[in-house]
Amino acid sequence: MSAVTTSPAPTGQPERTRPLGRLAALARAELALLVRSKGVMFAALFVPFALPFSVAQTVDDDTLKGTGLTLGLVLLPGAIGFSLLFAVYSSLVTIYATRRDELVLKRLRTGELRDNEILAGTAVPSVIIGLAQSAVLIVAVTALLDIGAPKAPHLAVLGILIGIVLMVVLAALTSALSRTAESAQVMAMPVLLVLMLGSGMVVPLEVFPDSLASVCERLPLTGAMTLIRGGWTGELSGGDILTAAVTSLAWIALSLFAVRRWFRWEPRR
Repeated sequence: MSAVTTSPAPTGQPERTRPLGRLAALARAELALLVRSKGVMFAALFVPFALPFSVAQTVDDDTLKGTGLTLGLVLLPGAIGFSLLFAVYSSLVTIYATRRDELVLKRLRTGELRDNEILAGTAVPSVIIGLAQSAVLIVAVTALLDIGAPKAPHLAVLGILIGIVLMVVLAALTSALSRTAESAQVMAMPVLLVLMLGSGMVVPLEVFPDSLASVCERLPLTGAMTLIRGGWTGELSGGDILTAAVTSLAWIALSLFAVRRWFRWEPRR
């Protein structure tokens, strides 16, 4: 990846020497590379739109009886969750591992970019795609299933933001534990399956046995999904909100620690 130069800022200091300028330059370069990868683009753009329709075939009124939820209140958070998993997590696992194997990350470290700026700037295009998809899905599912506006929109926004940050750091951690870009994709699959099946995306935790639900409540993405769904239902108590937020933030902190300790900037030998 060649260095990206920018015009001087009004103060006479090159814009690229500032954190935001460096992040923007790296994000533009990464977006250009992302567009060229057809496989990553397909997974990021189309899979999250297709999977929610399959969820609609597995959940019916009998399944949701007694939970106080409707199909729309299950499908909408699930659709956002799929976007977080595939547009952000899955694509970034491949991107981080590929850029490492191609020595792009190693070369970037020789310039002005700091380590956290490299990881964040690389993630920006995937994060933008995830946010855009979430917005489109919210509008589409709301219109099709007549869900109505969220009763606690701040919780929905908080859940989406926490979910995005969590997916970025989990992607960095997954790629760090993988030897190659190919093995990173294989390692990401069980993570995707566990998060899809256990975070309330496909089937709400309310229909699980209590013992299984209590385990699933501790999974990384469950807190974000709880906040997103609570944004539309408006029925989360203060304790539920605190538990969901603390669980998610704990996973983020643990993942950040692991990334700082084990992330590799060049291929394993």
